[in-house]
Amino acid sequence: MRIAIFENIMTPGGHEVDFDRILSEELTALGHDVVFYVPENFRFAMDYGRPVVRLPKAAVTYTDVRGIARLVATVRREWHRQAWYRALYQYAQAGAFDALIVPTSTYRYLRALKRSPLRHSPVPVLFLLHGINPTEAPKFLRAVDALAACKSIRPTVLTFGDTIFGERRRNIRCIYPPTFVPRDIPASERATLAAREPGAPLRIGFFGQYRREKHLEAFLDAYFAGDYTRPVELIVQGATMHPEDADDFERIIAKYKDRPGIRFLHKGLIGAEWQRAILGIDALLLPYSAPRYRYHWGGMLFTAIGFLRPVVTSDDMNPEVFAAYHIGETFPSGDLVALKTTLESFINNYDARRATYESELAKAAEAYAPQAFARRIASILEEP
Repeated sequence: MRIAIFENIMTPGGHEVDFDRILSEELTALGHDVVFYVPENFRFAMDYGRPVVRLPKAAVTYTDVRGIARLVATVRREWHRQAWYRALYQYAQAGAFDALIVPTSTYRYLRALKRSPLRHSPVPVLFLLHGINPTEAPKFLRAVDALAACKSIRPTVLTFGDTIFGERRRNIRCIYPPTFVPRDIPASERATLAAREPGAPLRIGFFGQYRREKHLEAFLDAYFAGDYTRPVELIVQGATMHPEDADDFERIIAKYKDRPGIRFLHKGLIGAEWQRAILGIDALLLPYSAPRYRYHWGGMLFTAIGFLRPVVTSDDMNPEVFAAYHIGETFPSGDLVALKTTLESFINNYDARRATYESELAKAAEAYAPQAFARRIASILEEP
């Protein structure tokens, strides 16, 4: 199959970039021919090694946009979205591809189809939604219902159940998300990065995009209040996209950098550099709490699973995963006293529990493997 991927979200890094790589590489490995279709000004964070077709109208970003300017940007993005849809419909009509994937969608993408000929696409169009929260659900379901007669439009939600808050629709597909894996690091180097001298500190990492909602400062206070019976080193890496986040992260670095057993890295990591950083630690800490993590799959959690690293996280982080696999320890969301206790238990008992973590991580990695994800995507595209 000739599969088009329409990407319009520009980001300097992060899981969106790796998600497109999963689609591109895994669908190619299945024998499909993948081509990217992007807005005319689109800049890729990495080279996927696939052909690229430029569409009319520029991508619109909300970065550092506030107030009335944000409203203007929203209107402009919707206008441009219609232009992209028209162009994609024309390419589909001309037989340029056999199927189309929109890798990061929302109900707005589906709602916009009401005014676009793309809803009558002659080829399957798969819209991937990375979770639906309770506020979005009614809007999503209304948009899906309006497309019920459009057989080529295939909304697909990355989730762990088979309903959207108990609601089913014939045109909604529900599938598991994929893990992120160390694609650029050979097995021999992975073993070297994971190797530890006897008695070496346990290396634990707080990694990913820094956002204030992750409450890093509260986590660090809980971490340093712990009583640990073995050597431990904490590595805190953060990439920032907004000036206010960068300033806040630098403030936190200045506050804690002189504490023993902690290292900070204020830098975005992409590709092999990111993969080596994850492989160089023993466990990942994901202690941030937010209701959205119950409904949207956690990119860092699925990085931990793909890299076979146990985690400590709040109990609102994809609880279905922890109900199925003992891949780490959880604590009640927002309870800093429980976080301190859980960190102590995890660190002090790590060696005794390590074999269990490794076994359960292997099971989870197989269940959520990117190869299995790509096969599920292909099967949806191949539906009559």
